[in-house]
Amino acid sequence: MAEKVLSSLTITDEFAIKIQQSNRKEKIMRFAPLIVLAALILLFTLTCGSNFASLKNFVAILNQLAIPLLVALGLTFVIMIGGIDLSIDGTVGMAASLLGVFALNSRFAFDLGFGAVLISVGASVVVGLLIGLIHVYLRIPSFMVSFAFMYICRGIGLLSYSGQPPTILDPVMMAIPKLSLLGIPFITWVALAVLFVCIFIQEYTAFGRYIYAVGTDETVLRSVGVSVNAVKVKVFVLAGFCFGVAGALGAIRLGQGQVGVVATGLMFPAQTAVVAGGTSLAGGKGGVIQTIVGVFIMTVLENGLLIIGVNPYIRTGIQGVIILTAVALTVARGPKVISK
Repeated sequence: MAEKVLSSLTITDEFAIKIQQSNRKEKIMRFAPLIVLAALILLFTLTCGSNFASLKNFVAILNQLAIPLLVALGLTFVIMIGGIDLSIDGTVGMAASLLGVFALNSRFAFDLGFGAVLISVGASVVVGLLIGLIHVYLRIPSFMVSFAFMYICRGIGLLSYSGQPPTILDPVMMAIPKLSLLGIPFITWVALAVLFVCIFIQEYTAFGRYIYAVGTDETVLRSVGVSVNAVKVKVFVLAGFCFGVAGALGAIRLGQGQVGVVATGLMFPAQTAVVAGGTSLAGGKGGVIQTIVGVFIMTVLENGLLIIGVNPYIRTGIQGVIILTAVALTVARGPKVISK
């Protein structure tokens, strides 16, 4: 009977049914990250009680997510155009080391104050620019270019302090990690400010619309005279800016720009947060608002397991399983989706 009904459908009817099914899946995938986040919060609240569900712990979570959020924001735009950036650990580490060297410190005679922040972030922006230019004009895959720059930047960072990271002595910078506004750490406010800038770029500028278009079908943009190459380069520059701010804040929080401490293990959690939040690896879907949810998923998971006191080795395995579940619920799968 069902076969007769299907055979009686016109091509238009079949297409309409497929569109409805696709829209239904899109709605489920759109809310899946929020469902996963809510489930984690409920689980840890029932398990840990007031140790987890307290204002103090909420502030701790906001403090923990500042650096991962900045990194994930920059990566979001790269993934939205269908690219990938593996330079994160190196770029963040380089930015941190440069700030530690050029601010007032225990080893070198530099004392540039917040000029050190400009040098730190500026160097990361230059790295993003170089990655974008090499990727676009030499036609080298973005993951290969960025992977090479991860090691280049890490080398620059280690060379800047000759393997012995100085302690930052600038009194203003060292006061920043202790500052808060409305109970929220100042470092988190900086991350939120960058978030709002990214939301504005994505939602209210032509550049933001071009990013979606490049990830969906860049030939359409080319046909109307938009420079796709320029859009891609700007995306990597924006990512470099976000990584630079993350590195500078990481150095200020730690009190020194040690590459191996400030910028270790940031890359893959950031990629997971972006994808778990709902941004498509194939490009063209998602955005920074979705990334916020993904970062919260990762941070709440780490925070909750830490409070429970799970063995670090077991904790890593549990994180892997939950992350895989979150990604499986949010990633579109089909013949046209490419896994990079």
